[in-house]
Amino acid sequence: MRAVLDACVLYPTVLREMLLGAAAAGLYQPLWSARILEEWARATVKLGPVEEAFARGEIAALKAAFPAAGVPRRAGLEARLHLPDENDIHVLATAIAGGADAIVTLNRADFPRAALAAEGIARRDPDGFLWELWSHHPAEVAAVADAVRARAETALGSPQPLRPLLKRAGLPRLGKALAG
Repeated sequence: MRAVLDACVLYPTVLREMLLGAAAAGLYQPLWSARILEEWARATVKLGPVEEAFARGEIAALKAAFPAAGVPRRAGLEARLHLPDENDIHVLATAIAGGADAIVTLNRADFPRAALAAEGIARRDPDGFLWELWSHHPAEVAAVADAVRARAETALGSPQPLRPLLKRAGLPRLGKALAG
């Protein structure tokens, strides 16, 4: 499966680490464009220059870790596409150009299922997407979650029970599955 990761799912650390950990485990192929990565970096500006620098460092690491994930812009493609928010058309164009099966996003309103289905692409929320990966590869997703929890505990300096950590990251269904 090939899935475009929208900027809104790359911005929160735990959510990003879960999605990219699953990709690193070979459970799917992540895709993005330079514009999607730039949107993520710009979203961190409001948190300060240190956070923006950190995000840009993370972006450089992602490009190195997933060299095939970058989808070049295809000239003229965006002109024929329509979504409720014109600022999101580039995400759909990335999905089409990259041969994606899905767009993983939290933004339901601006990615109507019918508009995506016309292009053969599904809209997936990250919780459902990761839960589905877990249902087919429970050991691999559990290992990713354990690694993410360990990094969170190191960063925060305190124990981070998995289910609440994932719930705060917008992954309540996955958290429940892993805790059960």
